[in-house]
Amino acid sequence: MIFFQYLANGLILGGLYACIAAGFSLVWGVLSIINLLHGAFIVFGFYIAYFSYTMLGIHPFLSVITSAVVLGGLGYFIQLGLVNRVVTRSVLVTLILTFGLELMMNNAMLLSFSADYKKVLLEHPFGIAHFGNVFIPLDRAASTVIAFLLILLLWLVLRLTSVGRAIVAVRFDREAALLMGIDVNKTYAMTFALGAAMAGAAGSLLSVSFPVAPLSGPLFLSKAFVICVLGGVGSVPGAAVGGLFFGLLESFGAVLFGSEYALTLAFVVLIVLLLVRPHGLMGVKGF
Repeated sequence: MIFFQYLANGLILGGLYACIAAGFSLVWGVLSIINLLHGAFIVFGFYIAYFSYTMLGIHPFLSVITSAVVLGGLGYFIQLGLVNRVVTRSVLVTLILTFGLELMMNNAMLLSFSADYKKVLLEHPFGIAHFGNVFIPLDRAASTVIAFLLILLLWLVLRLTSVGRAIVAVRFDREAALLMGIDVNKTYAMTFALGAAMAGAAGSLLSVSFPVAPLSGPLFLSKAFVICVLGGVGSVPGAAVGGLFFGLLESFGAVLFGSEYALTLAFVVLIVLLLVRPHGLMGVKGF
């Protein structure tokens, strides 16, 4: 029966990880840049949820909306004002820019929030569900459900809205999109905003499950990178599948090799997958 407990833990973790990676994958797939700011966006979303709850009594699940709006707006103006100036340059240039912005944002959060770890301690937690010998924390389970709803919403936005169709068009053929009258710069900015909004929402969901500090961003970024490559760059369903796979890998890997080697195991599996299926589990085409 212990197998089912680890399975449940992995699936719950996987849902949160999928939400972490979805926005990162979208930006990478459309803009062809590796956004090193993504981890800092997640941490900032966490602090919005944390202070909204401790100071205003707003539940972190409601703060998902606030975090998404604030980070989405921030991401839009960062992309439009800074990243768009170098988006057509080499990968090294965009890496340096987003790395520099990440350092600035990390230091700003260090000065503002201190370096210690914080976590939302709910006054009225949802409790724990029992299914035989399997125990499921309902707060984490609810976070996972919301995470998948957000991923579904992102996928629907890309499929059904004019903004989403413009993003898809720019991703597949930038030059053809320009000829069709699509404002590529604003489309890039909207893509970056959606990625940042997903990161902020993920930070709010993480606040009830994990302690976070201002410098936790690189940890989340590394996990998003692995999940993105596992699922397929630019694929939102791929991020969901990759997140679940990574969550299960981390859950069972912690049991077999110890929690300190879980991320190392994930990178080993990533290398093997790149050798066997370079485009990831869900390929490279389609959202």
